[in-house]
Amino acid sequence: MILNNFKSILPLALAAVFFVSCSDDDNAPQVPMETETDIVDIAITDSNLSILVEALTKAELVATLQGDGPFTVFAPTNSAFEAFLTDNNFASLDDIPQETLTQVLLNHVVSGDVKAADLETTYYSSSSTAGVDGKNLSLYVNTADGVTINGSAVSTADIEASNGTIHVVDKVIGLPNVVNHATYNSAFTSLVGALTTDGNTVFTDLLSDAEQKFTVFAPANDAFTAFENPSENDLNAILANHVIGGAALAAGDLSNSYANTAAANEDGDNLSIYVNTDDGVTLNGISTVIIADVVTTNGIIHAVDTVIDLPTVVTFATADSENFSSLVGALTTEGQPDFVSILSSTTENTPFTVFAPVNSAFAALAEVPTGEDLTAVLTHHVIAEANIVSGDLSDGLVSPATLQGDALTFTASEETFVITDGAGNMGINIVKADVQAINGVIHAIDTVLIPGS
Repeated sequence: MILNNFKSILPLALAAVFFVSCSDDDNAPQVPMETETDIVDIAITDSNLSILVEALTKAELVATLQGDGPFTVFAPTNSAFEAFLTDNNFASLDDIPQETLTQVLLNHVVSGDVKAADLETTYYSSSSTAGVDGKNLSLYVNTADGVTINGSAVSTADIEASNGTIHVVDKVIGLPNVVNHATYNSAFTSLVGALTTDGNTVFTDLLSDAEQKFTVFAPANDAFTAFENPSENDLNAILANHVIGGAALAAGDLSNSYANTAAANEDGDNLSIYVNTDDGVTLNGISTVIIADVVTTNGIIHAVDTVIDLPTVVTFATADSENFSSLVGALTTEGQPDFVSILSSTTENTPFTVFAPVNSAFAALAEVPTGEDLTAVLTHHVIAEANIVSGDLSDGLVSPATLQGDALTFTASEETFVITDGAGNMGINIVKADVQAINGVIHAIDTVLIPGS
C-alpha cells in the first residue's frame, strides 16, 4: 500500500523538481555582453602609449576620442614623447601650455577610418585648428617607403578600435610652419635647396616668423629643372616673387586680381603678381597651381608647376587679357615698332611708366588709329626712365615727356588723380594703380590717351 502511494506521488515530485529547476535558471548569473573597445581603451592597455594617455587626459581629449568618430589616430610612443619634450626644452607635459598640447594632439587625428593600405601620398587635414586664421592644419602623408606623416614614421599600423584605427608613430607630429612643411615633401627639395643656398637663412627666418602670415607659391622640383633663368635675374629676388606677405590666401580666396610679393625693384617697390582663376589658378599667365591649400601655422602653400620669373610690364599686359588684350593687339599690330622687345627690356630706357588703357577704353574709340597715328597714340602712354607710382603724383603735376613727346597733367580728384592727355582731354581715370614690374610700373586707365600732335 505504501509502495503504491509512493508510485502515485512520484510524477508529482518530479514535476515539482522540474518547476523549481526552471525557476532557478531565471535567477542564474547573466553572462556579460562583450563591450566595444575604443581608441582610448586600447591606448590605456598599451604600456608604450602611457604618455599619450596622460597627455590626452591633461588636454581633456579623452571624451573626444571616446566619441563615435570614426577617427584615424597617429599615436606617438613614449620614446617619441620623451624626444619631443627634450627637443622643445620641456621637463614634462606640465610645462606645455594646455592649448598648445591640445593642438599638438589634435594634429595626430584625422576624421574617418583610414587603414594603412588606403593612405595615399598626398595632404590630409588634421583635426588641429592651429593653422593660420584658425584653419585645420595639413598633414603630408608619404607612402613611398612605408608610411610617414610630416616625417613621422608608422611603426605599427592598423590597430582596430570600435571607433576608428590607430597607427603607432615614432615621432610626435608638431605644429608645422611654412618652412617645416616645405621640408616634409620631397617634391620641394629643389626649392628648399634654393632657399638655403650657401647657408642663406633670410627666407627660412622670414617664413618661420610666427607673427606674420604668408601665401607661398612653391615651385615643384620639375619647375626648377625646367627653369633656365633667361634674364639672369637674382635667385633671391625670384624666390621672393613667390611669396605674398601679410595674408594667407586659400585657393577659394583668390580671384582675378593683383597682389604684391616680397620681391622689390631698385626703389624698394614691391613687385606685383597677377592671379587668374578663370580655369584653376594661374600666376602671371605662366604658372599653374597643381596642389592647393597646404595649411601651416603661419601661412598657406600652393604648389606650382613653373618658376615665376620677375615680371616685366609686358608680362602683365599679356597675362591680364581680361583687361589688356586690346592693348596687346594694338602693340603687336603689323607695321608697329617692336613694342614687346622695347617694353621687355630691363636695361634700355628703363624703368617705364605705362598708362595702359583697358579693353573698354579701346572699344569706346570710334576708330582705332593705324600706322604712324597708332604709333603716336601708343607711345603717348609710355614715359621712359621713370617709375612713377601713385604716391609720386600731386595736384597739378606735369609729367616728363612721353615717348611720343607730349606730357601728361595730373589733377587731384577726391582720393585719387585724373589725367589730362596731350590733346587736352580731361578727367581720364586711373582704374588700377601701381601694377609693379621689375622694369617699370603700369597704371590701368579707362580712356585711350590722345597726343596733341
